[in-house]
This record gives sequence, C-alpha cells and structure tokens, in this order.
Amino acid sequence: MALPQIALPDGYRWRTLTKDDQRLVTELDTWAFPSGHAHDDIDAAPSPLTWERAIAIEAEGSDGLVALHASYPFRQFPVPGAELPTAGLTWVGVHPQHRRRGLLTAMIDLHLARSAERGEALSALFAAEAPIYGRFGYGHAADDLRLEIPRGAALRDVPGAERHTIRIEVAAREKHGELVDRLHRAAGAAPTGLPGINRPGWVTRETEELQAVLWDDSPIHREGRESRRIMVVELDGEPRGYVTFRRTMSWEPRGPRGRVHAGEVVALDAAAARALWGALLDLDLTNDVTPFVLPVDDVITNLLVDLRAAVPRTPDNVWVRLVDVAGALAGRRYAADVDVTLAVTDARLPANAGAYRLRAEAFGEASVERVDPEFEAPDVSLDVRELGAAYLGGRSLAALAAAGLVTVHPRPGQPANALARASAAFGWPIAPGSSWVF
Repeated sequence: MALPQIALPDGYRWRTLTKDDQRLVTELDTWAFPSGHAHDDIDAAPSPLTWERAIAIEAEGSDGLVALHASYPFRQFPVPGAELPTAGLTWVGVHPQHRRRGLLTAMIDLHLARSAERGEALSALFAAEAPIYGRFGYGHAADDLRLEIPRGAALRDVPGAERHTIRIEVAAREKHGELVDRLHRAAGAAPTGLPGINRPGWVTRETEELQAVLWDDSPIHREGRESRRIMVVELDGEPRGYVTFRRTMSWEPRGPRGRVHAGEVVALDAAAARALWGALLDLDLTNDVTPFVLPVDDVITNLLVDLRAAVPRTPDNVWVRLVDVAGALAGRRYAADVDVTLAVTDARLPANAGAYRLRAEAFGEASVERVDPEFEAPDVSLDVRELGAAYLGGRSLAALAAAGLVTVHPRPGQPANALARASAAFGWPIAPGSSWVF
C-alpha cells in the first residue's frame, strides 16, 4: 500500500522498513531512549514490531534513520461493551539532532491517515512524556495502579479461597502460553466473574511478535533479577488465575532483603484472586511485592486491610484518539439511556469536526448520525481530545466540564441536565486500563 501524501520538511524523506532494518531501528531507538545495553544484545532479543506498520524518516547528509514510528494491529481492542479495530501507536522517536523540525507532527499525521485507510476507528498509546500527545487529539483515557505491598499484608477473607491450590514454576511459553492468553482474555471480558461487563483498554497481545517478546527471557529483560517465574492458582485442577514474577534479594547486616517484581496479576473471580494474592504476599526471604501495572479498581484495593501502607500511585495508562468519530461512538455501549447531540472539534482531522446525534439504550447498540448544528443545536461541545479522554468510561464528562474543557448548552424545559445524562452514559462500571505497556 502506497503511503498517504504527508509532506516532510525539505531534506527529509519517508522510508518503509523491513526486518532487515533491525540494527538501524536499534541505533535510532537508543538515541531517542538511552539504553545501557549493547546493540548486539538488543538485536538478539525478539522485536515486537509489525514491520509493515513501521515507517522511518531519513535525512540528506545523515547516516541511518532520524525518526521512526510504528503501530500494532489491535483488531480486538476492548471498548465499553464491545471491541473495535485500533492502531496501537508505538516506538515513536526522533534523533536529538533532528528535533523541533516538524518530524513528529508529520509522523502523527501519517499514522492517523494510515489508520483511517485501514478502517481503524481508534488509535491508542502509552505516552513516554505526558504533555506530548494531547495536542494531536489524544485524550488521557485511563490510569493504572502501582503498589509496594509489604510481605504478609493483611487481606480480607473471601469464601472459597481456601479451596484453591497454587503451583509455582519457571515460566515457559511451551507450557504456559495458551493458559496465560486464555485467562488474560477471559479476565478482560468478564472482570467481575460474570458476563456482560468488560474492561475497556484490556488489550491482548494479538501478534506473534508481541507474544514472542512476552515470553522472551533474555538477560536484557532481567535487570539483575532472576529468570521469570509463574504462579498459577487452580480450583479442582482447573487454572483460575496467574501471576508472572521475578525476585531480587540482597544480604544486609539485618538479614536478607528481598522484593517480588510482579508482572500481570490475573484472576477470574474473587476467591481465586484472594488465593493468588495470599500466596504472592507470603514468599520467603522477601519484604514486599511490587506489581507493575494494575487496574485502578483491581480487587487488591478492596482486599487489602491497609491500602495506604502499600503506597498507592496512579500514573497515566492508555491514551485514546478517535480517528473516526461516528464509527467510534457507534461501536461502543453506554451505561445509561442517552440521546445527546455532541459538537466535536478536531483540528488535526477536519473531517471529524461536526455535530453528532448519539442515541442508545443502556448496554444496547448505539446509533450515530451527523446533523446540521444550525437545525439541531448541540447539547454538549468538546474537542476530540476530551472525547478520547471520556471514551473508555474512565473520565467523567462532568469533571471535564468542571475544568472548563467541555461546554454545555442548556435547553429550557429539558427533563434532565444534558451533561448529567451524557456523563452517566459515557461512564462504565469497570475502570479501563491495559495490563501491559505497548
């Protein structure tokens, strides 16, 4: 497929990439994101890139690449009550000598144009620097939870947890790959243990390249920690959850000081989660457990008797950008009945700008039609950035309005406030979030 016609500054040109360009990609990536690892060691590990979706920029008079971006093909990206094809923007970097020349802007424009051509209604990303992507229409759509849980922290009891058993093994794709993939998907589809309410943003590793990176145990991933382990919780021999982890330990005058660095902590119901967390918090020669990325409403927040002692922090998780406003609004479900007209601005994708009437019954299919704002006055006006922030159900339209980022147009005689109705509808019972950084 030919690249869309997105202009670059004089002296620069686009370059499509293949697997044979791995060393050039590594060289640029370590300029954009400094690394202490040797290039040979980085190249020896699997690459997560889907190469046909990776595009670089070259410059006259410069060796190698000067900028790069890529995306992952998330065909089943979870949105409230549904899934939508989504471009997972990743590996965005510019050589420090070529900053402030418009290369990032050109790459974002190319990425959005290619996403639209592929029929991907959304783009999603993790932001290396939070201030960057808002100006391109990405909204801060989810947070995650980081904890430092003391060993032996008191947990509330859950009936049935005692019936579960735990097995702890060296993690291996051949033995655990299917189990992890199946349980991860199931936990995202039904985080309460009951069908009907999913976890938006709970993206799975859909490509072989991403799976290979997940299971790679090269020394560059260990950073002084042990090889990857896995703890599986079972009920009557049936796996009901897992956690991957690595431990570190140092010997000090007061005795051994150890830490459990946990990856994904996944369970299909409350009893399995209680059994899993109980075992994880009781490993010998350790002082605390640090899960990497948890949903902000993960069950551990309610199981811990003293959450404060775990030093909770909530950095930003997924950012979302609507590439096709009508398709994205129609493609999700809503938590309350809604009939609202939204006036959307979008400086980056002018075709998105306009008024949209959204109608849906709670948890049912939605319909969206473009309307003429001169004949159908909007109830709410907002930029595509704020729409992206609210899209997964983790940001309140009312809170955005309180910050002056959403404008409400009251209508006399309305039975209820339009902002309240829209906020209730756009919300979701489960907090959004991805369990891994892409």
